[in-house]
Amino acid sequence: MSEPGTAKRGLPVRVKMRHSAHFVDELTTRHETPVGRLLPLSAVQPDPNQPRSDVGDLSDLVASIRDKGVLEPILVRPLPSAGSGNGERKGSPVGFRLIAGERRYRAALEAGLFEIPAIELDVSEEEALEIALIENLQRRDLSPFEEAEGYRALGELHGYTQERIAKVVGRSRSLVAETLALLQIPADLRTAAADLGIRSPSLLLEVAKLGSPARMKAMLDKVGREGLTRDDVRESSRSEGRAPGTSPRRKPFVFKFRAPDKRYALQLSFRQSTVDRGDLIQALEQILEDLRKAKEE
Repeated sequence: MSEPGTAKRGLPVRVKMRHSAHFVDELTTRHETPVGRLLPLSAVQPDPNQPRSDVGDLSDLVASIRDKGVLEPILVRPLPSAGSGNGERKGSPVGFRLIAGERRYRAALEAGLFEIPAIELDVSEEEALEIALIENLQRRDLSPFEEAEGYRALGELHGYTQERIAKVVGRSRSLVAETLALLQIPADLRTAAADLGIRSPSLLLEVAKLGSPARMKAMLDKVGREGLTRDDVRESSRSEGRAPGTSPRRKPFVFKFRAPDKRYALQLSFRQSTVDRGDLIQALEQILEDLRKAKEE
């Protein structure tokens, strides 16, 4: 939670974010159009599509709000009044949809407040979801599945490509694709993974690659029971695909050499997985001998 006096982007400097008219008055006097005000909590509606599904323990935040008020405004967008169309609002909005600040909103309700400081943004539903997702990602506390659900919402509800999702959230496209792949894990198994405390995206991706829900469940149980790592899960899944009694297939040994002046590079691949210095020298001498013979012919 932000400390009193902390400067926030878009807010006045040196403003104490207290639940008071003083805070709202200063906001309104510094802008031609008011950017912040007190809103009745009853007028604010949570966003059912917002990325965060678990707000965690609110007890400390509730206690802080009872003592000092809401120190950081929530972000909302106005809901259009009846009869408005073509994206234009007519008259006063019938309410406000929460964009960011789910924990503050819920804690304020639990603390018994009737109003909450809010900043109103005139943005579309698409832009609101983007803001909510980015705001949550910046806090780094979304679960891998919540992050994946947010990406899917951007794609399915608003037509974002993976490239565009990657750009707006500051991730690589490959990471976005891998995160979306986690949704191959059925909803009940996602809940089971969360209950087991499994949050590693790379480990969960290996589970998702197993394909069948039965194999996924068995692997999650094994991870929870034995504390497996991502590499353990990967090797375990490979072992399941091998015939009984066979050993893991080893990679062939590859010798690489690049000339200091970079004029040429040499690469030798051996059938065996381990090669000692003597074998390597013997192979190189054999190559030289064959080349000399070819030159003489």
